[in-house]
Amino acid sequence: MSRFERDLAERLAEQLAISVGHTAGRAERRSWERSIPVLAADLTDAGRGGVEMLLEFKLPLSSKRADVVLAGVSHAGEPRYVVVELKQWSEAHRFEDSDSLVTVSGYPRPVLHPVDQVTGYGEYLLDYAAVLEEHPERISSVAYLHNATDFGVADLLERPDTAGRIFTGQRRGAFRDYLRSVFAPESGAEAADLLLGSRIAPSKQLMALAADEVQRREMFVLLDEQREAFEYVRHAVEAARRRNTKTAVVVAGGPGSGKSVIALSLMGQLAREGRTVIHATGSQSFTQTLRKVAAKGSPRVRKTFQYFNSFMTAEPNELDVLILDEAHRIRETSANRYTRASLRTGRPQIDELLSAARTPVFLLDQNQVVRPGELGTVADIHAAAAERGIDVLTVTLDDQFRCGGSLAYVAWVERLLGLRSGGPQAWGGDDDFSVTVMDSPHELDTWRGAREGEGYGARLTAGFCWPWSDPRRDGSLVHDVTIGDWSRPWNLKGDRSVGGAPPAPLWATDPAGSWQVGCVYTAQGFEYDFAGVIIGPDLVWREGSWRVVRQANKDPALRSRSALSDPEFERLVKNVYKVLLTRGMQGVGIYSTDPPTNDFLRSLIG
Repeated sequence: MSRFERDLAERLAEQLAISVGHTAGRAERRSWERSIPVLAADLTDAGRGGVEMLLEFKLPLSSKRADVVLAGVSHAGEPRYVVVELKQWSEAHRFEDSDSLVTVSGYPRPVLHPVDQVTGYGEYLLDYAAVLEEHPERISSVAYLHNATDFGVADLLERPDTAGRIFTGQRRGAFRDYLRSVFAPESGAEAADLLLGSRIAPSKQLMALAADEVQRREMFVLLDEQREAFEYVRHAVEAARRRNTKTAVVVAGGPGSGKSVIALSLMGQLAREGRTVIHATGSQSFTQTLRKVAAKGSPRVRKTFQYFNSFMTAEPNELDVLILDEAHRIRETSANRYTRASLRTGRPQIDELLSAARTPVFLLDQNQVVRPGELGTVADIHAAAAERGIDVLTVTLDDQFRCGGSLAYVAWVERLLGLRSGGPQAWGGDDDFSVTVMDSPHELDTWRGAREGEGYGARLTAGFCWPWSDPRRDGSLVHDVTIGDWSRPWNLKGDRSVGGAPPAPLWATDPAGSWQVGCVYTAQGFEYDFAGVIIGPDLVWREGSWRVVRQANKDPALRSRSALSDPEFERLVKNVYKVLLTRGMQGVGIYSTDPPTNDFLRSLIG
């Protein structure tokens, strides 16, 4: 290995640690050492040494990084970009009959075809970088398998026409010709600066696109693990049909990792393929919003959005696919006080869900279990499936698309709350996500209003530490959330608008919800640009650790469980605040009603 290669890997590792808080592993460094010099040599040999190489390019509002974005000038004098995915593979094959999944020696499971991977990056940049918004011709995507011969990856080359290109080491001359055809010999420095400084367009909000996704065509761009999960489910559905078998799929990931985007993309695609598919959640807010927005104008589509307790009388394998979004909210049973006596059998809800479809798909975040009796963990599902002889395929989503794509912020929250080892740490900052600790609820509310005045979506949420009154007879809301001389009402409890406030299921998405304080049950599953969070007196910092004050918590779901142990109560309270703190796409404002706790939080924010 040359000194240049070693120095390059060290420089990249240092920059990555500074910019995104990511520590590069040995495999990643080895990839840089072996792939980047090859690409640099090809540019030079093609006479395009002036083209800029943007290495480990971070995609906007995401934790994903493209290997390289080449920035240069087209022959017409316009900015021109090529996203390059570098693979060291020498051999790879199609996974069974899939066009989108491939098997690679040494990999534990099939992975996405590199052309699909890099094309996704290019489409994602088109969605978010304003410099490309009106100029799709400025960007293209290439997979470069520089160690491979055509024979070693023959399956990957036999593809239907796609927007991306693929080159092997055997086709190195053709790759250089391609570089010459795309780029003029001039310097790409200005084009690189233009992309790096581009305004980031507002992200495509999940609910705003659901109608087009479900009723018309696929609107979301799925990247890497998201696309792999999507393809796994499609493969499992087809295999179940062809082989007359049954398989469950678990897609596990943290807040903002794209679970609901995958769910809606699957629903739209499978429906277009003629499958019987239903989407279900355990959240009234989420399901009602999907019915209102995704099924807008179509009563038939509304019926495809159901609840977990809708399958008590379903016949076994009645559906091809049952998509269970927010599956961490699965309950012990489906029965409630309104359930007729003949259906109060004590049958576990998870049994009903596993039975109802040939391919039940569970999308969940284990750290969002916030109520006693919620059983939606990966272990719960595996155990229940094993009892019934059902195979389970699990996909883990490690990437972050909420919180500005800031993996560092999600890790900071989890360490802060003790949901990840290591203990609280100082917030190191992230250019894509802002964290602010406020001195008062007035300041927090003013901050929220200012963000709205700038055209962003913003909401205030709080821990369940205040009583929750019904509206007065005149329709006015009681200002239950009172802190000193500041007060606001909770969001409504019911599914009817009252006094100018939206129904509870629409609080997070209706602009009229901005002046009420939301709770975890109306915020969970949603996202908005900026999240204001009030940490109530049920969670305080004392003598170097968190203490949960049970009597300060007013949540009937927790207070009614007197047998709930202190550790379990603490876990649920911390999960509530984890949910509230991770709703924001671009920033969070935090205020604790307990002065020592607020001082502690402020000490962590530089």
